Amino acid sequence: MNVPNMHRRAFLRKSALMSAVLGTAGPWALNLAAMSEAAAQTASDYKALVCVFLVGGNDYGNTLIPYDNTNYNLYQSIRGQLAYPQSALAGTVLTPRIALPDARQMALAPELAPLVPLFNAGNMGVVLNVGPLVEPTTLTQYFNNSVLLPPNLFSHIDQQTFWQSSNPNGATSGWGGRIEDLMMSGNGNSMFSGMSVSGNAVFLSGNTASQFDIGTSGPVLLRETSQPLFGSMTCARTMQTLATQARANVLENAVTGMMQKAITGNASLSTAISGVPALKTQFDQTNSLATQLQMVAKLIAARGALGVKRQVFFVSLGGFDNHTMLMEQHPGLLTKVANAISSFYNATVELGVANQVTSFTASEFGRTLSPNGDGSDHGWGSHHFVVGGAVQGQSFYGTLPVTAVGGPDDVGQGRLLPSTAVDQLAASLASWLGVSASNMSTVLPYSGNFNLNTLNIFANQTTASIPAT
Repeated sequence: MNVPNMHRRAFLRKSALMSAVLGTAGPWALNLAAMSEAAAQTASDYKALVCVFLVGGNDYGNTLIPYDNTNYNLYQSIRGQLAYPQSALAGTVLTPRIALPDARQMALAPELAPLVPLFNAGNMGVVLNVGPLVEPTTLTQYFNNSVLLPPNLFSHIDQQTFWQSSNPNGATSGWGGRIEDLMMSGNGNSMFSGMSVSGNAVFLSGNTASQFDIGTSGPVLLRETSQPLFGSMTCARTMQTLATQARANVLENAVTGMMQKAITGNASLSTAISGVPALKTQFDQTNSLATQLQMVAKLIAARGALGVKRQVFFVSLGGFDNHTMLMEQHPGLLTKVANAISSFYNATVELGVANQVTSFTASEFGRTLSPNGDGSDHGWGSHHFVVGGAVQGQSFYGTLPVTAVGGPDDVGQGRLLPSTAVDQLAASLASWLGVSASNMSTVLPYSGNFNLNTLNIFANQTTASIPAT
């Protein structure tokens, strides 16, 4: 098993901070960015990755549902009052390019109907039973506790952190941010390499890169410096000077540097976005996920003005911790997800970048297949979507689990033991964005424990040359 020396990584991060203190951070940062052998540094094209995080643990059992009679009957017998009627699924049955084994059929929840055309057109695929793993794990190994497992399984905060960081030794950075580290030198303005429309997320934190936050209405203005303070713009300008001028104290200087970056960045963003023609694609303004993705589309439209060739975005939707009232709450959430993702894909088509933008869903865990009253409990593996013009869609990636409680994929109550690791999904996405095989362990420290050539999300893709150990 590959266990990287995380103490060494911590030392390097601290060394970088010390270099910054001594005024020598520039060469070190350039050397780190130059580590990438990918084409991003000299690329003339544009690519973006968009993480759509479903906060709370999305219920996989009512997202992708067995439709063939044998497995639907098993699903219905386990789910009871939480089961969709089979007749309600007829319009969302998925027909993949390669049929599932044993004549199995799967359908999306009825509320996800807007995604069916994307699947049928080959612009969406479904990643089956994916979740956090440190190394390949069998059911026997799990119960015998004979392999390394993600920390504090079934815990919201721990599994959110693990999904976004892919590192059980602590989340000082996320795999999206570590991709940014390797791509920064390919961007004319590196501060816009990673952008969140959903507040702080470890996913976008790199060893050198940091996320830039923006709101759904545009840059988040610093009121004390952008509008009259105590009725005076002179006072506001004085406050800006105080907040951004260099200081002798290291910590004070770091804070004023961040303030200067925020003010400069916001000004650049405002100018870039104001120069973008209004999108014709309609986004539901009552849907918070849709308005976040609408802003991502605007930022992509402004990519030329922002001077970026590679970007990673983060958006999110909460409310998925449905211990109770699942059938009252979950369908509405899925409606928001489907409408937002559909509109966003249509916007990338409008902008002419559908083949250059890939979005994917994620959530800290799936949930139990067995009901917990009128809801479901915390789980582990789940099913997720990958959407984009470059996706080799109309496909299921990975292995479909057995519909059972106490079956070969179940660690208890229908909690799925993941058959695909987050690292395998992340490696495929990172490779598409431009991360080389030799740098994959920089982005995903435990990726060497897995076979990274199993998902085939993108045509003619080879993620790594080294098989799992």
